[in-house]
Amino acid sequence: MSTAPERPAAATAAAATSASAADPTAPSVAPAPRVRLLGVATMLGSGLSNQTGAALGALAFPVIGPVGVVAVRQYVAAAVLSAVARPGLRSLTGRQWRPVLLLALVFGTMNLSLYTAVDRVGLGLAVTLEFVGPLTLALAGARRRLDACCALVAAAGVVTLMRPRPSADFLGMGLGLLAAACWASYILLNRTIGERIPGARGAAAAAVVSAGLFLPVGVAVAVVRPPTVGALGYAVAAGVLSSAVPYLADLVTLRRVPAQAFGLFMSVNPVLAALVGLVVLGQRLGVAEWAGIGAVVGANAASVAIRKK
Repeated sequence: MSTAPERPAAATAAAATSASAADPTAPSVAPAPRVRLLGVATMLGSGLSNQTGAALGALAFPVIGPVGVVAVRQYVAAAVLSAVARPGLRSLTGRQWRPVLLLALVFGTMNLSLYTAVDRVGLGLAVTLEFVGPLTLALAGARRRLDACCALVAAAGVVTLMRPRPSADFLGMGLGLLAAACWASYILLNRTIGERIPGARGAAAAAVVSAGLFLPVGVAVAVVRPPTVGALGYAVAAGVLSSAVPYLADLVTLRRVPAQAFGLFMSVNPVLAALVGLVVLGQRLGVAEWAGIGAVVGANAASVAIRKK
């Protein structure tokens, strides 16, 4: 997930997926062809890293559960962002702390709901439902008929994915939509923090607070469900691949490709999630699921292309 350089790359799952498609404040540049090609390669690597990290985290679910994996991921994100941005918690004012604390809560809730959804409904479906958050935010203020059509197509895709059937896990799908709401909130809060705190300090502070909130959770999980070396390795890999790598990659990418191109590329993340879920986790999707994912991805791609014109 990517909103702007000020945020940690969550998710998710995210991380993952990215929310820059809905962030008009991201920088816009006109790079040379070679630089643009490097940017595209970096975006592809970032997307694959994000989804692979989520899949590896899922391999640790049988031992420490989604809560344990998210706790470790929060620790890794906090460590990386603290090293890069040095949040300086003592220097923050009350006006700066308020959105930081809200972002910390949203950050943790978003990752926990997403990873629990991945455990229940699979990586591809969970990430696609989460992607509805930034897409809804992007289309919320739209006035064009084409934007309305994109919204209808995306809604049709979501209905297809959540249609009633004997094997439907509505709790898992509901958690995916909760992650979507958190992602939309994440974008808005990052904009506010970006206005009040320079650089990435605000996002780093939120990551540190979120990690602190998950500290007792991690201890409780370790006591109740002692981690194996393999499970702990998968959880750390999830943190590195879904938080550290996408965050650093986005910093490079946003300097090399236009913001709209970045948002357009991020549309393919649900597809990458479904493919990684198939290869790493053996999660197969039916024709209807692929059609639903295609509708959501197509709606976002079209909305970004429309805004570009």
